[in-house]
Amino acid sequence: MHMYRIGIDLGGTSIAAGLVDGSRRIVDKLSVPTNAPRPMAGIADDMAALTEELLARNGLRREGLAAVGVGVPGTANRENGHLEDANNLGFDDEPFVSVLEERLGLPVRFGNDANAAAWGEYQVSGSREDSFVMMTIGTGIGGGVILNGKLWDGVNGAAAEFGHMTIRYDGAPCTCGRAGCFEAYASATALIRQARERMAAGRDTLLWKLCGGEPDRVEARTVFEGAAAGDGACRALLDVYTTYLAEGAANIVNLFQPAVLCVGGGVSRAGEALLTPLREKTAKRIYSKNAKRNTRITLAQLDNDAGIIGAALLEP
Repeated sequence: MHMYRIGIDLGGTSIAAGLVDGSRRIVDKLSVPTNAPRPMAGIADDMAALTEELLARNGLRREGLAAVGVGVPGTANRENGHLEDANNLGFDDEPFVSVLEERLGLPVRFGNDANAAAWGEYQVSGSREDSFVMMTIGTGIGGGVILNGKLWDGVNGAAAEFGHMTIRYDGAPCTCGRAGCFEAYASATALIRQARERMAAGRDTLLWKLCGGEPDRVEARTVFEGAAAGDGACRALLDVYTTYLAEGAANIVNLFQPAVLCVGGGVSRAGEALLTPLREKTAKRIYSKNAKRNTRITLAQLDNDAGIIGAALLEP
């Protein structure tokens, strides 16, 4: 019999839970709104209810589960089981694991959500490489690092915050309190801001038509759509944006020289329109440009499922 696992991806907007089989595939999944900010107890109740429903729908008992794992949007302190610095949930230092274990009556593992997504991509890619770095580009920029086949947490569970390395000293302000962070230039949020600034500068761009004349409706993908349709302003925006992205990617490659740098998150859905310029620009910027072998830059495969699968497969 397969030993099943439950993976839960706790996000700012929704709590997604999946039943993962022995072949690392999601057999069934459910989600509910996070409704943050609210007390930890309510969120734990929802996670327990999702777990119970997944078991019931699939004719399984708790004894049939090998593990329950959760990816959290903050620092997962594995030593004391506390969730720290989860700003978008309004949590500062919550005894996450003990509260959830009490509700579930099962052992719980947890890790940072971007680390869990990286672990999921690494496991499912079947990579035989022992170094794999993932960069997730969404509302912010996060990531995860696998070295010697193991997820690298850092001394305090806060490793791989790629979004908060500086790429422009004293540049644009970042939500973290510093200025010039990678995230402030190369996240989806940053691309949206850049597109709105361009719209404010003039109406000579397809962006106005694509968002129905409402700048509030611009998304990262709107810029890719405009560029694909041949709009000069959108192409210029993407040229600058992918240059910022390559700046950060080159820093990551220089630090780790991983076998693979995998790009995920919402912006990665643009596929080759993002990857081709990113590869070309990163290759010119890395210190090891003349090496016989360099990091391969790939696209994530699992989209939103990476966090669920990675959480389910977290190690104790």
